Amino acid sequence: MLELEQLVKTAGGVVVGHIIQRLPHPHKLTYLGKGKLEELISTRSNQEYDTAVFDDELTPLQQKTLEDALKVKVIDRAALILDIFARHARTREGKLQVEMAQHQYLLPRLAGQWSHLERLGGGIGTRGPGESQLETDKRILQRKIVLLKSKLDDVSRQRDLYRQRRKSEGVPVAAIVGYTNSGKSSLMRALTKAEVLVEDKLFATLDPTTRRMALPDNRHVLITDTVGFIKKLPPTIVRAFKATLEELAEASMLIHVIDITSRNAVGQCQTVENILKELKLAEKPRITVFNKIDLLPGIVGVKDEITAINGLTDYVECQPSDTVFTSATKRWGLRDLAEAIGRSLPKILISS
Repeated sequence: MLELEQLVKTAGGVVVGHIIQRLPHPHKLTYLGKGKLEELISTRSNQEYDTAVFDDELTPLQQKTLEDALKVKVIDRAALILDIFARHARTREGKLQVEMAQHQYLLPRLAGQWSHLERLGGGIGTRGPGESQLETDKRILQRKIVLLKSKLDDVSRQRDLYRQRRKSEGVPVAAIVGYTNSGKSSLMRALTKAEVLVEDKLFATLDPTTRRMALPDNRHVLITDTVGFIKKLPPTIVRAFKATLEELAEASMLIHVIDITSRNAVGQCQTVENILKELKLAEKPRITVFNKIDLLPGIVGVKDEITAINGLTDYVECQPSDTVFTSATKRWGLRDLAEAIGRSLPKILISS
């Protein structure tokens, strides 16, 4: 719920209250049980709200039923994340990917949008100008999805050409991955002095940025910053961001950044691991970076990392042999990370 609240704030909303219900499974029609729904309706008398946000993806029927009952806009976690993505997309590629995801999300929900319109008669002669608004909108949306898919295929081919050029130059690529707002962009800026956007917001980075970095032994590696992962990442996002996620598949190694100060760092770590498994990237060479150690109590420098390790028993499952502790903002541990990348390069070059 804390994460959902942060998502709402990132989208520009103000949270005035929340309700939690534990059920074996959501109600097919109303998502909430009857009593909880009545409780949510009654809160309107003392807590004015114009939007209700649900932490799961709602079915079109659930969304329509809830809006009819609550008399306010109802959105689910997927729609909220898509709204944030739309706010943060800056490049043409990012905007195309977000628009594609939004259209794919909206298509099965059109019936609820137009349920107040009666279908015109079926049969011969009722197509074209005589069809219902719902059918017209479906056709428009499907055409847009086909057009966007064609444009994104062009983006994918263009990215593939860039990757082939990088391969021909023989410079390995390290892709930074991690839960959203774990400090990936700050780490990229600290390592490469790149002018990348750094904000304390979820999904501040949507468009991958690649910069060259010099290692302590004078070799070079390309560092790529990628979109952050999150629990219950909508499938439409994963499909639409295929071109971006291909950067991870083609990378020589991954740098998994974990916000060590997060109260749910273990769960966030496991979410990233699960997504990497879904993308068939779990076996790729990896360095795990525990970031933001400067915010831990009692830590005054990277040499105090042993204090941090003592409180990390829950992380054992997520730790490979190469683990580095950093503070991107204080520039602690950056040389340790650069040396860890350098140690991994011979293995990468031999395997390739």
